[in-house]
Amino acid sequence: MTPFTPIFTSSFCTSLVPLRALLARSRSRSLRSFNPAPYTKSRTFTFSPAVMATTNGISKDSIEAQAKHITNGDVKVNNWTHPGPAAFDFRSDVVTTPTSSMLAAIASTSLLDDVFQMDPTTLSLERFIADLTNKPAALLVLSGTMGNQVALRTHLLAPPHSVVTDHRSHIINWEAGGVSSLTGAMTIPVVPANGRYLTLEDIKKSAVVSDDIHACPTKVISLENTLNGIITPLAEMQRISAWAKEHGIIMHLDGARLWEAVASGAGSLIEYCDCFDSVSLCFSKGLGAPIGSIIIGTEKFRERARWVRKSIGGGLRQAGVVTAAARVAVEETFLGGKLKASHDMARRIEAMWTSYGGKLANPVETNMVWFDLEAAGISVEDFIKLGDKAGLRLLGGRLVVHYQVGEEAVQRLDKLMKAVLKGEELDGKVKYDPVSLAINVE
Repeated sequence: MTPFTPIFTSSFCTSLVPLRALLARSRSRSLRSFNPAPYTKSRTFTFSPAVMATTNGISKDSIEAQAKHITNGDVKVNNWTHPGPAAFDFRSDVVTTPTSSMLAAIASTSLLDDVFQMDPTTLSLERFIADLTNKPAALLVLSGTMGNQVALRTHLLAPPHSVVTDHRSHIINWEAGGVSSLTGAMTIPVVPANGRYLTLEDIKKSAVVSDDIHACPTKVISLENTLNGIITPLAEMQRISAWAKEHGIIMHLDGARLWEAVASGAGSLIEYCDCFDSVSLCFSKGLGAPIGSIIIGTEKFRERARWVRKSIGGGLRQAGVVTAAARVAVEETFLGGKLKASHDMARRIEAMWTSYGGKLANPVETNMVWFDLEAAGISVEDFIKLGDKAGLRLLGGRLVVHYQVGEEAVQRLDKLMKAVLKGEELDGKVKYDPVSLAINVE
């Protein structure tokens, strides 16, 4: 068998800077001291048709046999070449799975130490994202939660201090109380008056800018874009940023899904990131990388953030296995335009639901569709059960569309909508009775 070899326009191997030079440069702790040329060249991955059957010389049958072995028989297909369950999963865009091109990049990556800043693939990704966002520096982190917490801990040096944020934000509801436990900061949750996104007027009512010693001064405004699929307009973020700068308040953005706002045409990546002192971007939500996020800011921010990252166990050794896949995810999914197709599919689903008389809890702006299940007369639990009968994975009325959702999933969803809103039968003699509010299996 002829081994499969991925073809790169600029090989990972031939673009490596000599190890001695890397070691010397790592002592500076500043990416700006590096010659960026080897790192900023865009690499386009081109594969032979055999990529669907082999990965780095390993046959598809061998991969599937190994998958079956290490999962005690639970996995029988090559998930690297097929979306698998993700094709029918609307629970979140975190369910996207890595692709065969990501696996090929992992197999070809450098395997040096990122704690010592020696790994070319990781340094290349950090330089690539810094250039893409027009920020001086970037730092790899393992997750969006780690990215937000490292960034906030880097900014918040000593109490008393408070962080103003949306009451629905990830840093309040989904990060295990990290803001208070890691920084000692008080969070000030704000409810947007328009019901969609925070405005400068909302911020002004809640931020503490006085010198009154009874108060906890606001040191950081942390925004999230998108939040629940809703875009905060660029103009509004620019207003908030200008006011924050005037009052010496640091701006942080949880941009795990900022890719979606940019893909919608709401503004460019550079324009949005220019409003903030630090931004966290996620490689796995929607983009399909197996793991990883990145935070961007100044060189001084990156230098201190490395200390904070290390203190919570975020230093990686052979980080190239993470950053190689992340690079492909950004190039193929974001820069390749796949997110826009997800938005189009979300609007199709919205139109189908409303055409059958369904109502929405939120407008569709990006890749999330919010069914008003209460108005439809069905509980979250019954909707999830009915989805299971239709062969779909659901998590309630929020449907997150991602680029690995297939057309068949939309057709199944159409039948589910008709069952919920029109009382029609699903395949398998499963019918939802809107009168008795029960699922009947005949």
